[in-house]
Amino acid sequence: MLLGLSMPGPARDPVYYIHDGNSVLLVEHTLFKVHRSVLTKDKSAFETMFQLSGETDSARSDSSMTVAQEGESDDNPIRLQGDTADEFRALLWALYALPHELTIAMTADADCTRLANLVRITHKYQFRNIMTWALSALHHFYSRPGAFDDILTTASSTPTPLPTHPPTLPGLPPASSTLQPPTLEQLTELAALCERADLLENTLTRWKRLIGEGRDLVLAIAVGERFNLRPIVGLAYHALMLRGKAAWDAEVSLSRAQRVRLLAGYYALSKLWDALPAQPPPLTHGARCTSQQRCTKAWGALWRTVLETGTQVMPGLAREDVLGKIMLAESMMKALVDREIPSQGFLDGMPHCKESALVATSMRMREIKESLADYFSDDF
Repeated sequence: MLLGLSMPGPARDPVYYIHDGNSVLLVEHTLFKVHRSVLTKDKSAFETMFQLSGETDSARSDSSMTVAQEGESDDNPIRLQGDTADEFRALLWALYALPHELTIAMTADADCTRLANLVRITHKYQFRNIMTWALSALHHFYSRPGAFDDILTTASSTPTPLPTHPPTLPGLPPASSTLQPPTLEQLTELAALCERADLLENTLTRWKRLIGEGRDLVLAIAVGERFNLRPIVGLAYHALMLRGKAAWDAEVSLSRAQRVRLLAGYYALSKLWDALPAQPPPLTHGARCTSQQRCTKAWGALWRTVLETGTQVMPGLAREDVLGKIMLAESMMKALVDREIPSQGFLDGMPHCKESALVATSMRMREIKESLADYFSDDF
């Protein structure tokens, strides 16, 4: 005789199954019972949801149907799809929290996992004021020195030990710190989707550091392209390009389109380097400049010499490493202007425009760096 196996039913949340609540919701396998008036705060999407539910129930009542109203009992809860219990628990924490609990969220003891869950679910259900507050708390948390030191880049990374948090006080909601803290990829996604510039800048700074160290380049490309983060897209493609085709072939997660862009960048930057020595950036002449024609000619010769000398100083720089070469040129120009190295007469023709030459070089370097993603294009 075969015994039937029954799946365990949903469990009531130990904190947010409030017995005098009037709405039961099921999220994953957890039942929550809360006050409907609380969920409709901040003109959230729940207000519309409950209005539609009420109209449906009224129509059923008019037609003499005896179906129980959705959300009145554990047997007929309102089912939320696409959310996790931890995300919904974070929302209820924010809605029911006492002032001193919210104050902790703006300190180093904040639960960054709960804050990230809160941002995600408030964005979905349009709790705009709460979302803005949670994003501010996340930005404050990740603006601390060393806040990104132990962060994982993606959920598939090797886990690191979790930070310790103060014990939960009796009667307060349990902290979500038993879960993995948000990854750099998740934080970047939240900041980009919610258009939070300060938090996004924090994450981009971390991405740039990883790219500079040659780490997670393919992931940086994927994240950058997904959210149109051009600064890290260009830097990541450039760093991967310099590793050579053998390294590209070893990256199995690179798509065919991304490999095409790498090749396009290689040829476009090589072509740029061939043309760059003959194309000095525009020079703004100083008020004391007595001969702009002579000065411009001297600047063209200096520009070419600085670029060519740089490749002799560091012969290991690849031909297509235009960014590395222009950064080296900027350093050499600064050393010439500051007289840290002999000018060998190259500055004699522009005695009053030396500083302008340094500014022009720095601006050209910045232009190339900011437009780096354009060189890794499908159209070449």
